[in-house]
Amino acid sequence: AYFEHAFLAQQMGVELVEGQDLLVKDDFVWMRTTRGLKRVDVIYRRVDDDFLDPQVFRPTSTLGCAGLMNAYRAGNVAICNAVGTGVADDKSIYPYVPKMIEFYLGEKPILNNVPTYMCRNKDELQYTLDNLKDLVVKEVHGAGGYGMLVGPAATKAEIEEFRAAVLANPSGYIAQPTLSLSSCPTFVESGIAPRHIDLRPFVLSGKTVQMVPGGLTRVALKEGSLVVNSSQGGGTKDTWILEV
Repeated sequence: AYFEHAFLAQQMGVELVEGQDLLVKDDFVWMRTTRGLKRVDVIYRRVDDDFLDPQVFRPTSTLGCAGLMNAYRAGNVAICNAVGTGVADDKSIYPYVPKMIEFYLGEKPILNNVPTYMCRNKDELQYTLDNLKDLVVKEVHGAGGYGMLVGPAATKAEIEEFRAAVLANPSGYIAQPTLSLSSCPTFVESGIAPRHIDLRPFVLSGKTVQMVPGGLTRVALKEGSLVVNSSQGGGTKDTWILEV
């Protein structure tokens, strides 16, 4: 993702730094420069919570900045994607989204959730174990296409290996039916061929919530694959919205 980071920093006119470029002094965050220290007021981070501050989280981390959380608590620096926001990426939160919509908005969701089985629940765990060959099973903390089983595309050995992992830590997994993703003509080594895609829309949230006319189309470049993540060999396509 380095290209993305560099591009965004260039377009926004902000500094792109690593943890070692920052230091905390008197509960203020400073950036090291060739002309001395420069005060930092806002940080947009791409470092996981665990690695953000070795004085608070993982003590062996060399990726973050020691003392950053003290500066944050003191109100001397804003962290755009604040500590703890990663809870939204926990896949065991997903089944509760319809209830969140009803609670906060007083409305029924327009789009239905994908049926999701929580392996922490005894009955749903048993259903998952009985149907591993037909389901997609995911680690609740997994990302980038890692820690998941696509049952219809897995070998018997892979299924049994995953069965053991789920049994060892049921609360760490959810399961969903295998969806038939849309496909799109894609230029690959063999020529033009169909490849599965998904669409990630962009939503801007401020005084109002606005859906951006466009989004990120991800494509699974491996033949037959349903995994579109770039870390698993996936790619991207331009997304065109035609207005009449």
